[in-house]
Amino acid sequence: MLDAATKAQLKSYLERATQPIEIVASLDDSAASGELQSLLKDITDSSPLVTVTESRGDNLRKPSFSINRPSENHGPRFAGLPMGHEFTSLILALLQVGGYPPKVEEDVLQQIRALDGDFEFEIYISLSCHSCPDVVQALNLMAVQNPRIRTTMIDGSLFQDEVKARQIMAVPTVFLNGTEFSQGRMSLEEILAKIDTGGVAREAKKIEGKEAFDMLIVGGGPAGAAAAVYAARKGIRTGVASERFGGQTLDTLGIENFISVKETDGPKFALALEQHVRSYDVDIMNMQRAKALVLNTGLNKDLIEVQLESGASLRSKSVVISTGARWRNINVPGEAEFKNKGVAYCPHCDGPLFKGKHVAVIGGGNSGVEAAIDLAGLVGHVTLIEYDTALRADAVLVRKLHSLKNVTVLTNAQTTEITGDQKVNGLIYKDRASSELRTVALEGVFIQIGLIPNTDWLKGVVELSRHGEIVVDAKGQTSVPGVFAAGDATTVPFKQIIIAAGDGAKAALGAFDHLMRTSAPAA
Repeated sequence: MLDAATKAQLKSYLERATQPIEIVASLDDSAASGELQSLLKDITDSSPLVTVTESRGDNLRKPSFSINRPSENHGPRFAGLPMGHEFTSLILALLQVGGYPPKVEEDVLQQIRALDGDFEFEIYISLSCHSCPDVVQALNLMAVQNPRIRTTMIDGSLFQDEVKARQIMAVPTVFLNGTEFSQGRMSLEEILAKIDTGGVAREAKKIEGKEAFDMLIVGGGPAGAAAAVYAARKGIRTGVASERFGGQTLDTLGIENFISVKETDGPKFALALEQHVRSYDVDIMNMQRAKALVLNTGLNKDLIEVQLESGASLRSKSVVISTGARWRNINVPGEAEFKNKGVAYCPHCDGPLFKGKHVAVIGGGNSGVEAAIDLAGLVGHVTLIEYDTALRADAVLVRKLHSLKNVTVLTNAQTTEITGDQKVNGLIYKDRASSELRTVALEGVFIQIGLIPNTDWLKGVVELSRHGEIVVDAKGQTSVPGVFAAGDATTVPFKQIIIAAGDGAKAALGAFDHLMRTSAPAA
């Protein structure tokens, strides 16, 4: 099943296990069960601590297997073969069951152990989804820590009858105790916040009691991470309030243009960002979304206040805003109604769910054309719809697109509605040359029309461009003294990871220069 290099890697990882690991496999006579047997043999060959027991007479999904400690049965279960992006989820589950400590703060582990209730999670994934492992690994960790939590990863391509019955059209999709719980990427902290409602209030109270920072960074993407590192290296009190550390890089499949890093993927890059920041004395407050920027309030008029959605507030002598951007919506009837029911934004994650079907991609820039090329290898047919009179993508991508036989390109076309019943069944567009409305029958729509800055909470406080971007000068200074900004939320051109990182460093240096000048004693 595994090649020699992967077997050697697996053996090296399993040497970190310190406790026996029992795998119980539910099998039948299918080819997939045969592949699973081969995978499990490779695992047992890699460590004397691992044993496998096979079962064929149970009522569990086949093929599937659970990973447990001796005399326990609540460990993580995998329905299907956890290969591709999920191979890491398998290794981590083996290690954690085998006694290797997870890289999670102790107070978070205590929160998991203290959860009161019985939780049965089912996570539907695709092996090409780069967002799915975060959810699988978070829930697996919870199952290892708390015997009242059970979790099963389900490969949607292998259990298509379940996917169809539950009308799953986006991954990851999580069910809790038989009811849909979430869709899309979720961190461990986000999952805990959703099932442990008291945890949000406890965290808000803790944040409210923090002393003022010298520099507070709002946002944890490449710009925010760079700003935090540069601030911390100055020896000043530094904090990061982030909705999700990593930002847009968490939704990026491949990164091949960050100089000195030849190739990596988004989630791995995001983890490296956070690890780098945590190597310094930085107070990271994750899952904290900014609600308002308040100036000149309270007893100390020199402090800037950032109010959070949780109800807490943070205060700082200087602030660097790096809240990034989000996918732009087309804002037509049907888009919101059928989100994750045929309307999708990540072709890499959700493309496999549309195998053999007819889908549309809206957007003729690089992201749209790349999505259409990628989907053409999976689905039955792709219709690419572009508002302009010509595609705006790079010429090499356009040539590749036109070489594909199962792709139709419609230019000068305005999408007016996405139609459906319980899920998407079509799309209506206007031919801008004739004003005629036309309908395309399809089962999925992938929207790829760019990004919009996350700056709504700053309106009326700092100067914004007509596109909603924060207006900054050469040092990252905004229209408000002491408030700096960096990255995709600003007017800085060319929204690229490496530019955002450099921009964050520049803004932090600008903010530090501001601190030095404003704290200097009077002559």
